[in-house]
Amino acid sequence: MDLSSGLAKFSNSFFIFFIFNFSFVASNSPFKTTYDRLCNTVVPASSAPIDAKTVPGVAESLRFQSGYFSGGDPLFNRSADSKRMSFRVNSVRRTTGDDGVHELQGMVVLRQRGGGVDPTRNRSLIRVYPGRRVSRWKVSQMMRVSLNGFWSQSSGKLCMFGTGSYGKNSNMPNVNVNVNVVLKLRFPHDVTLLDSLINGTIESFDDMNSLHYFEPISILALSQSSDYKFRNNNENGCVAGSGEESLNLGNLNHGACTVFSRHVDRFELEYGSHCHNVSCNPLGAVGGVEKSPDFMHFYGTRCVEKRKVQMLLAFPHSVYGDYGFPFDPNTTLIAEGVWDEKENRLCAVACRILNFTESPYVGDCSIKLTMRFPAVLSLRNRSTVLGQIWSEKLVGESGYFGSVGFEGNWKLSRGFPGLQYKYTEIDRVRKSCAEKITARGKGKYPDGYSSDTAFSMLVTNSQGQVAQGRSSPLFVGDQSYDGRPYGVSVISTTGNVKPPSFQYSNSLNISYTINFNPSPGFKFGSEVSATEVKISAEGLYNKNTGVMCLIGCRHLRTHDKILIKDKSLDCEITVNIQFPPLNADVQNPTLNAKGVEYIKGTIESTRQKTDPYYFEPLQLSSYSIYTDQAGAAIWRMDFEIIMVLISNTLACVFVGLQLLHVKKHSEVLPHISILMLLVITLGHMIPLVLNFEALFKVNHSAQGSFLGSGGWLEVNEVVVRMVTMVAFLLELRLVQLTWSSRQSEESQTGLWVSEKKVLYMTLPLYLVGGLTAWFVHIWKNSRQKNSRPFRLSRHRFKFPRQHFYQLPSLWEDSKSYAGLLWDGFLIPQILFNIVSNSEGKALASSFYFGTTIVRILPHAYDLYRAHNSARYLDLSYIYADPRMDFYSTAWDIIIPIGALLFAFLVYFQQRFGSRCILPKRFREISAYEKVPVIGNDEL
Repeated sequence: MDLSSGLAKFSNSFFIFFIFNFSFVASNSPFKTTYDRLCNTVVPASSAPIDAKTVPGVAESLRFQSGYFSGGDPLFNRSADSKRMSFRVNSVRRTTGDDGVHELQGMVVLRQRGGGVDPTRNRSLIRVYPGRRVSRWKVSQMMRVSLNGFWSQSSGKLCMFGTGSYGKNSNMPNVNVNVNVVLKLRFPHDVTLLDSLINGTIESFDDMNSLHYFEPISILALSQSSDYKFRNNNENGCVAGSGEESLNLGNLNHGACTVFSRHVDRFELEYGSHCHNVSCNPLGAVGGVEKSPDFMHFYGTRCVEKRKVQMLLAFPHSVYGDYGFPFDPNTTLIAEGVWDEKENRLCAVACRILNFTESPYVGDCSIKLTMRFPAVLSLRNRSTVLGQIWSEKLVGESGYFGSVGFEGNWKLSRGFPGLQYKYTEIDRVRKSCAEKITARGKGKYPDGYSSDTAFSMLVTNSQGQVAQGRSSPLFVGDQSYDGRPYGVSVISTTGNVKPPSFQYSNSLNISYTINFNPSPGFKFGSEVSATEVKISAEGLYNKNTGVMCLIGCRHLRTHDKILIKDKSLDCEITVNIQFPPLNADVQNPTLNAKGVEYIKGTIESTRQKTDPYYFEPLQLSSYSIYTDQAGAAIWRMDFEIIMVLISNTLACVFVGLQLLHVKKHSEVLPHISILMLLVITLGHMIPLVLNFEALFKVNHSAQGSFLGSGGWLEVNEVVVRMVTMVAFLLELRLVQLTWSSRQSEESQTGLWVSEKKVLYMTLPLYLVGGLTAWFVHIWKNSRQKNSRPFRLSRHRFKFPRQHFYQLPSLWEDSKSYAGLLWDGFLIPQILFNIVSNSEGKALASSFYFGTTIVRILPHAYDLYRAHNSARYLDLSYIYADPRMDFYSTAWDIIIPIGALLFAFLVYFQQRFGSRCILPKRFREISAYEKVPVIGNDEL
């Protein structure tokens, strides 16, 4: 877009905004002219003056969040994955007349995901991936319009118009166009179950031949008015109770409203065997039995008097992965119900949304629903919500469907007071794991109630295929587990709740949930599993040895052609988990190659191999770190930041002392090796180039996200870069002074020749070392090419993406080799002294000894770190980073000895002569070269 068109669009938008906000004071303004043309037949503009005061409560009753829309070609596509719109009122002012007309200013936003169209080219957007076939780009379209207009309280109608923008919310190049729209809505007067819909249209008032024109958009939303009137409680009705104990929500501060108000959840539908002969599709005639949904989405839209609930029930055909509630009038029911305090269950009636394409209304309220929260969970019944939905119509009537059950886990269920767990397999576990449960350990292991017992994991089958998953306790003893110390409840109560009793014996009763998602082609049993595997387990945990023995039940589901589901459990499964000790160190023989001890275990089937439900043993592993270890890692990272600052500050000081030295003894400048100075300068320049962004903005890197540092690491990173920049500039100044000193006199030609000779000697040395490092890199990769990467855990920590442990790349090994060259920075100076046979002290002892100490300090610290703490995560290295140098026990000894040896060689050269370190016969050659030539004129 050129500058002129951009300025034109800006001026146009600003002009319209100016008119809309200041045109109300002029009766013959352009706003009134446009409003009369577009809206006067819907809501006549009031001729009475506008009251300057805003009207409270009106804005809240007119807004809505999860509206639905259709139409809008070519801007919006009919086959989009999801559509959602919202409307909010920013200001309301009442007119002084008796007609109840209010002036409004607000905004409408329409969002659509999938199936986008480019309005500037009127064709489908296509994304071409390099090296891949052409595929359709799943974009998100968004229209945002600022509106002004009027709403009539007496008729419930609203009409507003304005200008806004339409564009892509994706990584594609932005395609933004201005759109001029008029919004027309009708709000219900007395909001009830049968009259709770807001409907209307959004139309374009651009010319039909304009590029910005679009077809009318139909709108449907649920009223959020606080004047909703519930039906008579007796009209809801419920079937006879199941007789099982359910949770009483009366102890909660807001009763049932604590649970249902503004809450979104999803439940799995359960079709019984009777559905073979009877339609059980809750959507009735929509789609037929073959398209019966798998899930029901629940959204509590309002709740009053601690027990009366209005809700939306959605039955989307596909898995809905978007945020929020999937409000689609074709697959959504509007319901209301009352919490029965005697039976401890919700009884509700639901209605369909009919005739959406023409004049939508709510009808067919023959659908009933009941929902309860079981008070007791067990190995074979883990659902915290149980319910059913059915039609009261007769078999064969339009809209009839058979009873369908639903179950799931309410997101807030673990905070419910009174929720209990009944262990049924503890005796069986004691018999199968007697030795492991009664064993006495020496180390310290996680407490069963701590957050350390929940972890992310990898599950590997016998063929080496990997699946990702997560394990977490459900109950520990008789206490619900939620990752907080001793299960602190997130739901407040009005009465006294009996505190949980704790078990302090060596072994604890514990129940677990284990879920993992198989990768494509993952072999599980006799079939290839493509869906999530859910295992419920319970057993014993020995906190003296970190061993957990569990009996598991796998949820089996079989699907026939008409989606009738028969659910069963395979409880012939054993799960064994070994937690590492809290004080694990790298000397422990169970550590892996990275020096990290990880959680490991097995999932095995106890069935015969000929059984169809038998599967080969699965191996599980995890790199989850403990809370105490995380605290130690934070302390270590803070300490390493200080070490980096000290090292870089000392580097600045030692270079500064060298600058003072050459200022006092300028004659030594030409005798400093420029190659040595370049090695030191590049050593500080490379980190600056790789992290240049950190100098100007806080970089939210993986280190900053690690352990939730809150920006402290990023701030310190900027300080470190600034100090490194100072050291780099001081070294650059020393290079410039040395270079200039050799250009000043022709007598320095011999020094340039010596510098070239040093380059010719060191360059092959560096190349041979580089080739050696390359061959070692290839050898390590070929040796471990069959090793499977382990996923680093994200448990309790936020990373920008999931990471894998992999072998160092060639680039990382190259950086490590560059660090080794930096450690030997004195080699060019030693060779230069020998070749040039220079005299005097070119380098200050504080410079070369001090810089050497700065280079060997990281290796000394790495030795300390290796023997005092486990290497938890590569991302936590700040000082002595293995990706920037060679670090191991051998290298941490060899490199410091070599660096100190080079420093002492320079010391001896400057004290006893440049060639004092050479054999005596080579020193004599030097003496012969110094004999002066006597000419004939001097005889």
